[in-house]
Amino acid sequence: MTPAHKAGDNARNRGAMKTGEKKSVDTINRIQNEQEIIGRERELALALAILDSGRHLLLEGPVGVGKTTVALAVTRHLGRKTCRIDGDERYTENKLTGWFDPPLVLKMGYSSETFFPGPLVEAMREGAVLFINELNRMPESVQNVLLPTLDEGTVILPRIGEVRAAPGFQVIATQNPVEYIATGHLSEALKDRFEHVVLDYQDEEEEKSIVSAITGCTDVELVRNAVLLTRETRRDPRFRKGASIRAAIAMVQITRSLGGGDHFLEAALAALPTRIELRDEEDSSFREILLALIENVKKNS
Repeated sequence: MTPAHKAGDNARNRGAMKTGEKKSVDTINRIQNEQEIIGRERELALALAILDSGRHLLLEGPVGVGKTTVALAVTRHLGRKTCRIDGDERYTENKLTGWFDPPLVLKMGYSSETFFPGPLVEAMREGAVLFINELNRMPESVQNVLLPTLDEGTVILPRIGEVRAAPGFQVIATQNPVEYIATGHLSEALKDRFEHVVLDYQDEEEEKSIVSAITGCTDVELVRNAVLLTRETRRDPRFRKGASIRAAIAMVQITRSLGGGDHFLEAALAALPTRIELRDEEDSSFREILLALIENVKKNS
């Protein structure tokens, strides 16, 4: 190949890359506009790339960072049917795969007519997306049912036999960090079947934009104070666990309902306790800490 040919190929490759990059940016912008998402460009792009490559997706991050929002946004954009599961420690294998109806079994016996498919089998048969919210809250026995499904696209059902996934079947799951209450570790084998995307808290400006958009509040100072106070709970060493943006949204809404900014402390005392954990568990210290944090936030306004 001559230098001229090489130069031509390089130019065409650069042109193709720019076209692909522009298409990707346009796609992300369209999803943000359609789904009313602020920020999350990197996470949306990664999630789309993973699903486009036919892989399964695991989104991890603290409570309230938008894992479910990102998951459902990309599936809606792709026009994919989604079967949803909300995981907890009482979820059973039968709820996942399906069950036989006892009265019908007495009349007709065990057959496909007396079997009611669970969300896993439904998604497999229809080539849909199985969305599992908080996968690591599920019992290990339920998680293990997913392994052959993720690996080979099959599941064996007693008295029914093998179910093979139709083309398009994929799993999107979310998990909270393992230090959260009621969560556990996913097995290495299960994690190995997923591609991993981490979501952290968004920056201050994006959080203020989100709070303003959701609450419709035009009081810039109120929104700023709510966001900054929420962010302080994540930074202050006296907190074992800080609050998500949901606390800021609640503070703004409650403050406005109570009559305005003079009621910000009351709103904070209502919105924060259910969303934070202090290292010192004495309730009497929470009000004092909160007053100091609010004073600090207002000084920096």
